Amino acid sequence: MSSEVAIHVAGVTKRFGDRTILDRVDLKVYKGETLVILGGSGSGKSTLLRLMIGNLRPDEGDVRLYHPTKPGDPPAEPQCLCAMSDAELDEYHKAVGVLFQSGALFNSMTVADNVALPLREHTDLPDETIAIMVKIKLELVGLREHADKMPAELSGGMKKRAGLARALALDPRGLFYDEPSAGLDPVTSAEIDQLIIDLNKQLGVTSVVVTHEMDSAFRIADRMVLLDRGKFVVSGTPDEMRDNPDPLVRQFVHGLTEGPLTDRRRGGGYEVDLLGIE
Repeated sequence: MSSEVAIHVAGVTKRFGDRTILDRVDLKVYKGETLVILGGSGSGKSTLLRLMIGNLRPDEGDVRLYHPTKPGDPPAEPQCLCAMSDAELDEYHKAVGVLFQSGALFNSMTVADNVALPLREHTDLPDETIAIMVKIKLELVGLREHADKMPAELSGGMKKRAGLARALALDPRGLFYDEPSAGLDPVTSAEIDQLIIDLNKQLGVTSVVVTHEMDSAFRIADRMVLLDRGKFVVSGTPDEMRDNPDPLVRQFVHGLTEGPLTDRRRGGGYEVDLLGIE
């Protein structure tokens, strides 16, 4: 893993109305690594992913992007997402790929047309070149022979693969995954995880993965970050997270039934709400 920073989430706070979803979160993503963002439901991990993609802007802080540099070159000056114009943000979106939880395929298009769409929208390449590039991307995810199928004909795992091929269409330098294993059986989930690992090795991209599937997280992560109620808790390698003595980290990582997370739920005032008894 490189020591060169690719993305710096710098003291980010995000609110929706009166609710603070992220509270002064500060973390770095390093070039070429797979960073897994962990957290329970409502912890802010999906909001953090959307901020890093540029689909949301923070209320405080910033997301700083660092362009790749050659070995020996001085560190690149960061480009701040908050200061980007709409045109600059469009260019950034072309430089990253996103795999949504559902795959987000267009049901009226074949698999091949779904993958070709970003190339047709954002390049002036001739159709013959686009057709070749689509075959290459589908081959990367093991779907070249299914190019002419419609999304309705695909299994859940195949839809995720097709969505990933589309995310790769413009040769992104960064990939963002939103719950890539959600809703899949254990074998298919493991296959998607292995695909993420293989693509990182083959393409050298920087990957950020949001998940609450611990088996998947430990398979793919170079490093993990845990969020809780919108706050940064800890980061570390998979081994460091397994061995972390903090009770909250230990309960989440090992899926324990007793600990701070369950104590918090039990202290939610249910008896008072139900019976009016203190």
